[in-house]
Amino acid sequence: MIDRLSHATIYVLDQDRAKAFYIEKLGFELREDVRMGNFRWLTVGTKGQPDLEIVLMSIQGGPVSDEASATLRTLVQSGKLGVAVFATRDCHKEYAELKAKGVEFKSEPAERPYGIEAMFVDDSGNLFSLTQRK
Repeated sequence: MIDRLSHATIYVLDQDRAKAFYIEKLGFELREDVRMGNFRWLTVGTKGQPDLEIVLMSIQGGPVSDEASATLRTLVQSGKLGVAVFATRDCHKEYAELKAKGVEFKSEPAERPYGIEAMFVDDSGNLFSLTQRK
C-alpha cells in the first residue's frame, strides 16, 4: 500500500543556482546534496513539511535522453510549464516578501474561486502558483 508522496521532481537548468534560489529566496531547507559520479541528488523542502522533498533535477546529465533534454529545456525556459502549487496562509504578505527578495512574479495576488493566487517563476523559468486557500 502507498502511504504518501515523499519526493517530487522539478527540472532545473543549473542546480547551484536553483539551490540558492530555493534556499535564499523561497526560504526552503536543504535536505540532501549528494554527488554520485556525474549525478547529483539535490533536494530541498519547506520547513513546515519535513516528510516531502523536492528534487532539483538537472536537465542535463539526468535520466533524460539528449533529445528529450533539449525539449524539456525549451519548455522550462519558456515559463509555460506549470510545476506546482505552493500553499501560504497570507498570499499578499508572502508575495511582498518574495518580490522584495527578487522573485519574478507573473501575476499579483488575485481572488480566485479557490482562494487568493499569485504566479511566479523560479530561476530556471518553472511556473508556480502561490495560493492562499479559502
